[in-house]
Amino acid sequence: MGFTVAITGRPNVGKSTFFNRMLEERKAIVDNLSGVTRDRQYGVAEWNGKKFNMIDTGGFVPDSEDIFESEIRKQVSIAIEEANLVIFMCDAATGITALDEAMADLLRHSTKPVFLAVNKVDNPERMIDATEFYSMGFDHIFFLSSISGSGTGELLDELVKLIPETVVEEEEKELPKFAIIGQPNVGKSSLLNMLLGEERTIVSDIAGTTRDTIHTHYNLFQKEFILIDTAGIRKKKRVEESLEFYSVIRAIKAMDEADVCLLLLDAEKGVTAQDINIFSLAVRKGKGIVVLVNKWDLIEKTTHTAKEYEKELKERLAPFTDVPVLFISAIYKLRIFKVIEVALQVFENRRRKIPTSQLNDVMLKAVAAYKAPVVRGNQIKIKYVTQLPTVVPSFAFFCNYPDDIKQPYKNYLENQLRANFKFTGVPVRIFFRKK
Repeated sequence: MGFTVAITGRPNVGKSTFFNRMLEERKAIVDNLSGVTRDRQYGVAEWNGKKFNMIDTGGFVPDSEDIFESEIRKQVSIAIEEANLVIFMCDAATGITALDEAMADLLRHSTKPVFLAVNKVDNPERMIDATEFYSMGFDHIFFLSSISGSGTGELLDELVKLIPETVVEEEEKELPKFAIIGQPNVGKSSLLNMLLGEERTIVSDIAGTTRDTIHTHYNLFQKEFILIDTAGIRKKKRVEESLEFYSVIRAIKAMDEADVCLLLLDAEKGVTAQDINIFSLAVRKGKGIVVLVNKWDLIEKTTHTAKEYEKELKERLAPFTDVPVLFISAIYKLRIFKVIEVALQVFENRRRKIPTSQLNDVMLKAVAAYKAPVVRGNQIKIKYVTQLPTVVPSFAFFCNYPDDIKQPYKNYLENQLRANFKFTGVPVRIFFRKK
């Protein structure tokens, strides 16, 4: 299960600067994505070998000083409810304000750990002024400057201590876990109800690991798996305004738990930037992916419609285009059971382990057929390849100049792996190591 950190605080205290710094500092952050209402609201960070999801809740409330109490309250409650840890940011330059006090009051009632980050401490005078923040009564307090980065390392060191070591369970006994993800109103609930709906015999609810995802055990027609539903869970008060926000966080949580993500698109709307974000995040998290174009019954058909649509879709999803695309209608049960078959196939592809001898047979021939370009007069020689013992299919190629291999050649090797060993729907990772 992914560990999620939310940054909260009143406007203009430097949340976004801190967040962007976390995203741009190469050793801290692996990943960033543009969000829904403002760039980069969530990303995946890594520090000391531990990864966590990072969310800037500041991007979800109006950015003005006369911000409504209710908006701030909502932001804090979202942070408390959805995150494993909250970073509460204040500003040393302005000192403690009434709004800070109000937020601190809400956060003190939380059972989640709260880190108080006092920002803009960029000179000795500010450091003296900043000591007033001890009066807020939080156990974890950090003085930092988002702009220069001083103090952020100490905060991250403490943060990753709270992330549990992940235990990799034996995969054999695990049932495949499929998450239905996608934007609001694309038909996630309809699809779920069609899969589970009439056949009441299937449903045995398993309590979800988070309060926001419901796990349903599906066992029918000799097929068995767990469906993770993020669609219609616990309607919240005033959820309309933050619907987009909740759907993003839920999608991230569901992805963390799933083996294969079923990304649902609306045939009429086509692919939106937000769909691409969700897709890219699933790829970066190494999940299997099946793209489902829903509401296909509403599209005017010509002979080539599906083919053309798929071609256009894959252009938008590039560079990772080796994904199954199915045109479905959840309401009319069009190709619904095909979805399950394809998802199970992708699950198998993701678990595929290739014997080393077979791997070398095939891949060294591919290397011989098309050699890596010469770099600085050096002929690159790849001697050996092996699959790494990871959840996501990953391969190490041992060679004499691992740092000199460029992306186009890496793409060639990936395409050869895909052509020969069937990794459709699964991200493949390639590493070059010194032999």
